[in-house]
Amino acid sequence: MARIDPYKNFRFLVEIDGIVQAGFSDCSGFGSNVEVIEYREGGDATTVRKLPGKVSYPDITLKWGTTDSRELYDWHLAAVNGQIQRKNGSIILLDDTGQEKVRWNFFSAWPSKWDGPDFNAKGNDVAIDSLTVSCERVERA
Repeated sequence: MARIDPYKNFRFLVEIDGIVQAGFSDCSGFGSNVEVIEYREGGDATTVRKLPGKVSYPDITLKWGTTDSRELYDWHLAAVNGQIQRKNGSIILLDDTGQEKVRWNFFSAWPSKWDGPDFNAKGNDVAIDSLTVSCERVERA
């Protein structure tokens, strides 16, 4: 029987409508959650019913090494100036040969937070930008 190894978490791509950005060092937070509503019926004092409530999607956080590219920052700046530009995108997991294996699509996303790099004259780390993207839905393709 052939052994099936899981995919590595460092081989991924992020695509966003109309935005081509160099490699991301980190992509986190995507998923979904169904709210649980607890309900107790009057005649049954010992059992609580659990009903599904609203579905929510956490914010996606993207991190990358700071470069001259302004595309993601300008997308956020437009939101700061009241011009929300909703975009669709994908998070793509690759195998060891660089082939796409798993894709998560996100929809109606807009950049809700941008963090610039931290600087430290004693360090030797890469300067990292961070963008938080709020979306209305995430699905595994």
